[in-house]
Amino acid sequence: MNAKKVIKNWADDDKPREKLILKGRESLSDSELIAILLGSGTRELNAVELARKLLTEVCNNDLIKLSRLNFRELKSIKGIGEAKAVTILAAMELGRRCRETRSLKTVINTSQKAYEFLIPYLSDYEVEKFYVLYLNNKNNVLGCEHIGAGGINAAYVDPIVVFKKAFEYSANNLILAHNHPSGNLNPSEADRQITKRLKEGGTILNINVLDHIIVGQNEYYSFADNGEI
Repeated sequence: MNAKKVIKNWADDDKPREKLILKGRESLSDSELIAILLGSGTRELNAVELARKLLTEVCNNDLIKLSRLNFRELKSIKGIGEAKAVTILAAMELGRRCRETRSLKTVINTSQKAYEFLIPYLSDYEVEKFYVLYLNNKNNVLGCEHIGAGGINAAYVDPIVVFKKAFEYSANNLILAHNHPSGNLNPSEADRQITKRLKEGGTILNINVLDHIIVGQNEYYSFADNGEI
């Protein structure tokens, strides 16, 4: 590797670790933060260059996409072995848990707030995924669970799993949510049927299904706002 590319030859305020210590974590770019997780690069690329390649070529500069890569996908990237993949996954999971901890103080009382909360969970997928927001009687978020996934046009949802999770959270209210990869927000007949089925099941169990949000491309459809629930 060219000596100029070797990070140890850089000035201290340019080295990611030293820069973090000297200037604070907010001063680092996404690539520099990821470089710290990687720890080292390859013969051809230093850690910052490898991190930049991971971000630009694999994730299209989208940290949400990075957070969704699994162990196998990370290991398939040249320069990222088992240790680097595990470190990235651990960091992403800590970030996710931190968001969930903060979400306990979140109150969802409009479809817009539900949509904004759900964007990180449901954007940028090429297949349908089904999530449920579990809320207490004051509509504070207790949890957000991935319940089902499917193909481009449908996601399989098991009502038993939906309500089992509700009891685990001691949830009083639910908001159903899934994405439409096509961007078409119009509910399908299957969307309406599963909404009706879960609404009826919730009524029997004294659990309120407040809404069903369909997430599209920078917009959403609310069953509640449109009088369909």
